[in-house]
Amino acid sequence: MEEKKFLDVYNLEGKAIDKITLDKDIFDGKVNEAVLYQAVCMYLANKRKGTASTKTRGEVSGGGRKPWRQKGTGRARHGSIRSPLWRGGGVVFGPHPRSYHYNLPHKIKIKALQSALNARFKENNFMVINDLKLEKPKTKELINILSNLGLYKPKVKNSKLLILTDKPQINLKKAGENISFLDIGLAKDVNALDILEAEKILFTQDALKQLIERIKNN
Repeated sequence: MEEKKFLDVYNLEGKAIDKITLDKDIFDGKVNEAVLYQAVCMYLANKRKGTASTKTRGEVSGGGRKPWRQKGTGRARHGSIRSPLWRGGGVVFGPHPRSYHYNLPHKIKIKALQSALNARFKENNFMVINDLKLEKPKTKELINILSNLGLYKPKVKNSKLLILTDKPQINLKKAGENISFLDIGLAKDVNALDILEAEKILFTQDALKQLIERIKNN
């Protein structure tokens, strides 16, 4: 019989007030590295901006006059100083703005998301809070909550924290703008790369339910 996996649910004071049973079909402990690799490559490629650009001979300014007459000078014939043969001339087969965007089948992206969640869960880098609503967009108030949970580590390099909620929260978003290591997102939009880039992940209870339903229904 497979052992059930439990997770503590904390309140804003950092006290464990409940336990939830994790769905064994989602949190099965399996990390498919091949699928993760494909997904991460895709998300990184889709972030690329192909802005490298060179000018062809038709785009370089000047060169409207023939540099010297065709015959009688003893020099090679040329029609324009903007020819690729000349310094400052056009570039042959140079780079031009392009898109690196491509897509993977939806099921592979969902499988990668599940693998990323299992990887973070196995590392014990998961936390669930019963709710995370701020009355005012106060950074100090959010820092106090993170400190209560043991998640406020501004002096630790590359210690990225991801907070996931089930719906947009303007006050929370504004309060987190001044915290450099913090990202705030929605469970319905998160992907495998977002999970892997974060060292710690803090879910609201509703956000975790939403994410589990998203994986199960796809």
